[in-house]
Amino acid sequence: MNKNIVGVIPARYASTRFPGKPLVDINGKSMIQRVYEQSKLALENVYVATDDDRIFSAVKEFGGNAIMTSPDHQSGTDRCFEAVENIQSKLNRKFDVVVNIQGDEPFINPELIETLANCFDSEETEIATLIKKAENPSDIWDINKPKVVFTPSMEALYFSRSTIPFTRELPKEKWFDNYEFYLHIGIYAYRTDILEKITSLKPSPLEIAESLEQLRWIESGYKISVRKVEHNSIGVDTPEDLERLLKNL
Repeated sequence: MNKNIVGVIPARYASTRFPGKPLVDINGKSMIQRVYEQSKLALENVYVATDDDRIFSAVKEFGGNAIMTSPDHQSGTDRCFEAVENIQSKLNRKFDVVVNIQGDEPFINPELIETLANCFDSEETEIATLIKKAENPSDIWDINKPKVVFTPSMEALYFSRSTIPFTRELPKEKWFDNYEFYLHIGIYAYRTDILEKITSLKPSPLEIAESLEQLRWIESGYKISVRKVEHNSIGVDTPEDLERLLKNL
């Protein structure tokens, strides 16, 4: 595997649904520390990218790498690119690939990160992400679980909050049993030069319609490689999510 890879964990303190989320305690460790430690099991170089002194200090206290970024970014992808520029300048080295790791998945399986990084063994890979076969009928109707369709060569054709594909010849109650639907797992990796290019793009019509950032890249002609995985990660979006997670530990 290409070792010239850096993992970046965007982490904001301000959150509409869960302010201070990166610093909440999960059995004696902060959420951001757990994400960081899981990521380090897969990658040698990992940094937390934040706009908040409290998060920066907390990462330094547990011995992690952190980098300050602007508070004005509209997405984790934008924060990720600024972080990589700062990291490369600080270390005086260039990274070929950047893995953008969600900061609210405290028990992310390192195998997911490794699978994503391995996509770049092929020099043709521009952007990569992960997908998982839907296991429950309810998943394919859930608008909060984006679906994806892809080519036989594992290149994403489209992502949607709607159920895709529309299996026209069957009643909807039979769709799940007669077709393999795939859900998107929202972790990305990019070649560094491609990350620079996609962060300069303006929001696109499909992205605005679906509220899915990756559609901006597809509309602009960039290719997104997908890989199937068996594992999923449990994200924490709200205090209620955290309560459920703690009950299951």
